[in-house]
Amino acid sequence: MRIVTTLPSATETVAALGCEPVGVSHECDYPPSAASAPAVTSSRIDTSGSSGEIDRQVLETADTEAGVYDIDVETLAALEPDVIVTQGMCDVCAVDVAVIEDAVDRIAAAPEIVTTDPHSVGDVLGDLERIGRAIGREDRAREVRRDLESRIEAVRSRTADIDAEDRLRVAIFDWTEPVMIAGHWTAELVDWAGGEYGLADVGERSRPREWDEIRADDPEVVIVAPCGFDLEQIGENRADLTERDGWNDLTAVQEGRVWAMDGDQYLNRPGPRLVDTLEALAPLLQPGLFDGPPADVAVPFEDLEALGSEHDPLENGSRSDAESRAEVDSSP
Repeated sequence: MRIVTTLPSATETVAALGCEPVGVSHECDYPPSAASAPAVTSSRIDTSGSSGEIDRQVLETADTEAGVYDIDVETLAALEPDVIVTQGMCDVCAVDVAVIEDAVDRIAAAPEIVTTDPHSVGDVLGDLERIGRAIGREDRAREVRRDLESRIEAVRSRTADIDAEDRLRVAIFDWTEPVMIAGHWTAELVDWAGGEYGLADVGERSRPREWDEIRADDPEVVIVAPCGFDLEQIGENRADLTERDGWNDLTAVQEGRVWAMDGDQYLNRPGPRLVDTLEALAPLLQPGLFDGPPADVAVPFEDLEALGSEHDPLENGSRSDAESRAEVDSSP
């Protein structure tokens, strides 16, 4: 079966089901073999600037008729796909289903279009099985789901009896200029990992927040995981947070519980590696119960300056575009 995926989480899901897409998005970089497949998408955003500059470009481009992304219709036609896996969650995250439907109308093939729209871990697991049915991997999808659920339960069973007063208040930043708090599945992951996430409910979209709202919550743990940023790029934008009034007064800062997490590869990709994210969050929130996360997933925020340009968790020099933020509610 010839499968095309138009976002990184879909590529990871298809790979977990034992298939290799014949075409992917320009952002797909995991598993590493995905980077060698033809890209059927491209971005109109220059992601080399600061987080504020990227945000400005996203808002300006999203307001145009052209949109943020482009489809290479010629390449798509040549691939003759049987199935295309795309998304309907956010037209800033990745190419959305309307753009794909327009492109399909212009090619000879008549592929089935599978659209994902996850806002919780349950949605992600449901999408895994839906994709499995579409590509003829139903049995494998059930096996993968059982394994993921087993890993989730292994974490939850160790945190379920933690008293409320022993659960630290957590803030996870999905973007830093403007400040956005991670939504969707984040509240579930934090709860299962043994923390308290009062800034967003399960399924709530990531959106810009007033800095005073963050200060009022006074998080005891802060995790900086901008969507599309690896650890190096987070380090390059540290001042977005560290130069804000009251940053040094936050309990998390004063007690040395501020972490940077590779938001590009983990928290912001609604695929199988959300469970890896849970397993990385648990030791940050409950270090007495879990061993520390791998250094390529999360590092102390204060250590980011030491990473330098040599940091490359994927060992292939690629990273997803910064505009693949989980949601930008300020954009139409």
